Amino acid sequence: MAYTNIHRGVRMSMTKVRPVICQIRGKRLDEAVTMMALSKKRCAVFIRQALLAAKANADQAEADLRGLYVVEARVDAGPTMKRFQPKDRGRSHQILKRSCHITVSVDVKAAAAKRSPEQAA
Repeated sequence: MAYTNIHRGVRMSMTKVRPVICQIRGKRLDEAVTMMALSKKRCAVFIRQALLAAKANADQAEADLRGLYVVEARVDAGPTMKRFQPKDRGRSHQILKRSCHITVSVDVKAAAAKRSPEQAA
């Protein structure tokens, strides 16, 4: 069972978040948290919060925290605030302030879960 967390309404464009979230997909949970702690990108703070919340969800369900991997990491578009900037000759240009939703799921890796104890020997 995957343990999921969704961080909603992050005030960043999803095009800025997507390259950072692609770095953690398929990594071990502790490695992903460390990567986000050391990253210089502003969105890494929000991704790290989502990772830690997913870890807390797994801990609350009494899952084995040492074998957790990031099985799903995605960014979806959130609501867009529309603002207007005055321009020359009485015109105005629209400014779009975008937001996004960060979804992170952690679970025991599928290959390790499918292997039986006798195959491991």
